[in-house]
Amino acid sequence: MKKFYILITALLVLVAVSFAGGLQAHKVTVPLSFDYYYTNAMVEEALQALHKAYPHLTKLDLVGKSEEGRSIYCMTINNPKTGDALSKPGIYVDGNIHGNEDPATEVTLYLLNYLLTNYGSNTEITQLVDNKCFYVIPIVNVDGRYHFLTDPNDPSGNRTIRRPKDDDKDGLFDEDAPEDLNGDGTINSMRKKDPNGRWKSDPQEPRIMIPVKPGEKGEWTLLGDEGFDNDGDGMVNEDGPGYVDGNRNWGYDWMPNYVQRGAGDYPFSGVGLKAIADYIMTKPNICMGWAFHNTGGMFLRGPSTKAHGEFPREDVEFYDFVGEQSERIVPDYRYIIGWKDLYETYGDFMEWLVQMQGAYGFVGELFMSQHETFKSIKENKKKKPAEEEEGMGGFFSRDPEVEKQRLKFNDHLTQGELYNEWKPFKHPLYGDIEIGGWAKMSSRLPHPFMLKELVHRNASAIIFTAKHTPEVKMKVFGLKKVGDNLYRVRIRLSNASAMPSMSAAASRNKVYPKDMLTLSGTGIKVVTGGAITDLYRDKVSYKEFKPQLQMVRVPGFGKVEHQFLVSGSGKLTIKYQSRKAGTIVKTVELK
Repeated sequence: MKKFYILITALLVLVAVSFAGGLQAHKVTVPLSFDYYYTNAMVEEALQALHKAYPHLTKLDLVGKSEEGRSIYCMTINNPKTGDALSKPGIYVDGNIHGNEDPATEVTLYLLNYLLTNYGSNTEITQLVDNKCFYVIPIVNVDGRYHFLTDPNDPSGNRTIRRPKDDDKDGLFDEDAPEDLNGDGTINSMRKKDPNGRWKSDPQEPRIMIPVKPGEKGEWTLLGDEGFDNDGDGMVNEDGPGYVDGNRNWGYDWMPNYVQRGAGDYPFSGVGLKAIADYIMTKPNICMGWAFHNTGGMFLRGPSTKAHGEFPREDVEFYDFVGEQSERIVPDYRYIIGWKDLYETYGDFMEWLVQMQGAYGFVGELFMSQHETFKSIKENKKKKPAEEEEGMGGFFSRDPEVEKQRLKFNDHLTQGELYNEWKPFKHPLYGDIEIGGWAKMSSRLPHPFMLKELVHRNASAIIFTAKHTPEVKMKVFGLKKVGDNLYRVRIRLSNASAMPSMSAAASRNKVYPKDMLTLSGTGIKVVTGGAITDLYRDKVSYKEFKPQLQMVRVPGFGKVEHQFLVSGSGKLTIKYQSRKAGTIVKTVELK
């Protein structure tokens, strides 16, 4: 009997039409379109199309392979005529580290498309591409995204890295996953009529189930996701694919599964994650990272746990500046601190990038399902449910009023695409049941008609941040002969952007060396040199050893000034080298 149901289900899936299945009809062209979701194959096609259209600005790297052998790509945008990629501030962007969070990939593709198609016609974009370098990985979890779009799922399905795991400790791996029993392309919920059940239908909206009160007669028992007892152990759906959470498996502050669910057996046990980490470590110029997820409408910064302590003041000033501006760019999003305003995480990607690579970083949580609303202006003025007030309504909400709004949105704006009505089904174990609930392409994902504004606004937040990566300029001033063959040289390094040339946390933790300011020349000797503490009183903190080499860090919206006494004559070469802010070389004549 079970095999018969599985065969029927497989046949139904073949003829089912869903969001993902319909995508294959689209042809990828440049500029890209953002009114549907790209499959994995289409993402690769889009990257190849952009690379072919803009070969002078792009480089397409195969970063590595996933557990199931799928390719992970990174596209670099850089103008080699204005300098090597590693000589410029680098902005890293990725998406879809969780396989079901597909709008994240659309943000990265939109960014690539927007930068390239506007280069040469938009002055700000042209200057940005000329002076910065972008590294963009559209899909981190290529297996998860593939299976989410291709297979039947619920809105949270195929979220993790697909590393087989024996969840029920029976010696078998991933053998009892949910199944699409009715063949509608979604893994929905099962419910059974039960007068002793703990749930009943909402009197105003029977599609919603609400808990019964003490002493109140029940109507339904919830049976979990659609599925059978495939391994005959008396449990249903207890051993699905995975589970390694791609955002709990990185090599900084990793904790095992009993502390952090989804951690994996050891850091970087995810094959694709390890390949991405190795790739990032070849790009020391990355000073800013953006990783996109879904859901909630948030811009998160670290620290990821309370134990780490707050970032240094200068870093917080930068985060506040960019975070508050990003809130304006994307209305209703909240700029928050991860551990403090959401929850603690261990072994997550952004903390690894910030702490181990010395970058700044934000996580963008994209879709706000409370935007799936059906209210008039007058109704919007009324007090909102508590979850909406906190910005975590919609998918995460347990408030029936929020669900009613979402159902009205489904009924009147998507003509029923987002919700599968409850329908009867004869289950081999449970007998007569009903199957229904939110469709796969709902809850965590905006309907395609809402997609373009979401991706444009979030890409604009990235662009704003990129504009405020370090822009250090050097000025040689106060060059003066002060003695017989002895010269005073003053140098000012100024930064017009919000981001320092090196994060204060990286400097404090000695993640990598500070910027270097060096003076050299044939027949020239640097007698002494140091930081100017009071320019007008000629106060200088001279360095005792190797004065020709000064270790510096240029603050955001700030400057540092140094003074040197130099003997000799001829050409004096002054060089500023920064891992994140690039290199500047100037030559002056001593005569």
